[in-house]
Amino acid sequence: QVQLVESGGGLAQAGGSLRLSCAASGGTFSSYAMGWFRQAPEKEREFVAGINWRSGSSTNYADSAKGRFTISRDNVKNTLYLQMNSLKPEDTAVYYCARARFTWVDTHTRAYDYWGQGTQVTVSS
Repeated sequence: QVQLVESGGGLAQAGGSLRLSCAASGGTFSSYAMGWFRQAPEKEREFVAGINWRSGSSTNYADSAKGRFTISRDNVKNTLYLQMNSLKPEDTAVYYCARARFTWVDTHTRAYDYWGQGTQVTVSS
């Protein structure tokens, strides 16, 4: 059974940074692409960033994340990361990590079959 557990969320000021982690257990972590999504109150869950399998040589970012967020993976530690810099109040949301059904990055939620419970990120102005 695959389990994904996020951590690292919290309260940050605008312009600050946070680093999210997602610890994976069960399954073969390196064999699948991984992604970060977020969901703000009364909004749909949206893609933030994704990384392909194995070496993670290919990444993809939502326009809102480009230049500010960096996704990475450590296949030895079975952990996915999201470094978030220059945070804005509009980044406030619950952040979820997810395992893709495939080896390549997809921006749609339907392409992911395992999800973590989420971690709250709140950015104050």
